[in-house]
Amino acid sequence: MEDYIKAHIDPEPDYLHRLYRDTQLRLSYGQMASGHVQGRLLKMLTQMIRPRTVVELGTFSGYSALCIAEGLEPGAVVHTFEIYDEQEDFTRPWLEQSDYADRIRFHIGDALQLLPQMDLRPDMAFVDADKRHYVEYYEMLLPMMPPGGYIVADNTLWYGHVLETETRESDLQTLGIKAFNDLLAHDDRVEKVIVPVRDGLTLIRKK
Repeated sequence: MEDYIKAHIDPEPDYLHRLYRDTQLRLSYGQMASGHVQGRLLKMLTQMIRPRTVVELGTFSGYSALCIAEGLEPGAVVHTFEIYDEQEDFTRPWLEQSDYADRIRFHIGDALQLLPQMDLRPDMAFVDADKRHYVEYYEMLLPMMPPGGYIVADNTLWYGHVLETETRESDLQTLGIKAFNDLLAHDDRVEKVIVPVRDGLTLIRKK
């Protein structure tokens, strides 16, 4: 099915194709990169929302940041945060050598510490960082955003582990995602829908 979908949507840009291949070859956990289908969706969502300021939590190799930047209108910016400084040597050149370098601000450090110190009012956010902290990311971002702002959260189906009736106490990633999903389900501050693309993508709109 995935091959069929890829054959019937916009092709993956060559630059992103090369980045995805390099990610698989040189980085551990290369599957974390968004890839063709989700990348085209992120671009289109960005074009639909038309944000002026985007915050991305979890840069990894830069694939999703580039897709978001591709969908931005002139003058709009995506601020992308990566907590692991060892990632910078791989990712920064791919961002800075792209056609959208002027739309991207790359920050190294913990977004939970950095973002509250910055005077940003994002109208769109993409959350794809440490699953243990999804609730904290959400509670940090939502007050910063205007009514009508969107948060897009990745991996919210978490390889099907969200269906487990019992989760080991040591499985903090699964517990984090389940807590986040449960919080959203009962949060009347927002509208939300889970889209079963790839590993689950939740679209959240602030009322």
